[in-house]
Amino acid sequence: MDNNFISEEQFDVRLPSLGALLAVIAFGALCLTMHVLQGWVPVLDSANLALHEAGHPIIGLFSGRLMFYGGTLFQLAFPLAAAWHFRRSDHAAGFAATLVWLGENLLNVARYMADARAQVLPLVGGDHDWAEIFGRWGVLHLDTGIAWLIRSLGIFLVVGSCFWLFRRLKLAK
Repeated sequence: MDNNFISEEQFDVRLPSLGALLAVIAFGALCLTMHVLQGWVPVLDSANLALHEAGHPIIGLFSGRLMFYGGTLFQLAFPLAAAWHFRRSDHAAGFAATLVWLGENLLNVARYMADARAQVLPLVGGDHDWAEIFGRWGVLHLDTGIAWLIRSLGIFLVVGSCFWLFRRLKLAK
């Protein structure tokens, strides 16, 4: 069993091309820039929202109490599954791109978390997931601090994925 998700020795990747590296860097830069300028990436985040909203009723089938977690779980599960697929296929550029997608999703989750008390973001419907979740956990007053940590993790994933792919290309030469 592989205990290291991106081990340098065991990750015998199909070498990324310079074009693939530039595409992943452009994708990461676009995601970060759009989050700074608008707080979201229009087409990508519409798909992410669909995954998020689908998670509520699907998880709700198993437990009404866990339904609030379903949106974020699904929103993060799909890029994680895609990353796992590319990792197992030894496809470095696909792996890096899906980690950028995961990082971008974390930026969305962080934005939603930070809104738990203020509740000014427009919602598709129902209650505010993170207000409910943080309220249950007794940490609603920490919403912006927790969001800052998740946002930092998202930025790290976006930038780190691009750097990792650059390093893979450089080591191959």
